[in-house]
Amino acid sequence: MTGATGYLGRPLLDRLLERGHAVRALVRAGSTSKLPANAEPVVGDALDPATYTARIQRGDVFVHLVGVAHPSPSKAAEFKSIDLASIVAATSAARSAGAARFVYVSVAQPAPVMRDYLSARAAGEAKVRESGLPASILRPWYVLGPGHRWPYLLLPFYGVAWLFPKSGSRRGVWA
Repeated sequence: MTGATGYLGRPLLDRLLERGHAVRALVRAGSTSKLPANAEPVVGDALDPATYTARIQRGDVFVHLVGVAHPSPSKAAEFKSIDLASIVAATSAARSAGAARFVYVSVAQPAPVMRDYLSARAAGEAKVRESGLPASILRPWYVLGPGHRWPYLLLPFYGVAWLFPKSGSRRGVWA
């Protein structure tokens, strides 16, 4: 797993370990203490597959969660140098090692102002498809968590929306 100490990675790592999975987590030098004791640290660089390919075992599920924190239009260069570069490295490593499945958390289609982010993620998805690995590409619209709870304010509106019939009805509330 890449990104195991990050915003998405740490909760996923904890759930996987709770369910009894053996998890090897790619971490930077000096970050091994951020992992729980029952996770196996793999010290390496997410942008350099040579630093971790040997630790991937044939048949592993490779989960890739590396990405720029707090994406914004001002981080266009980082989307290419980190998000895209890390997925290129990860697909290469997973394919070379014989991983059984590749899981990539991409992004839904946010506001058009985020075109550089979308472009890097779309290119990452293309790399996953080109790898030939069986893959799951997830495209969350938004991820709830610490500091990111404002979408909970929308829940009452979703509740009201459920009261109306879906498309195909006479009312035609849903498209």
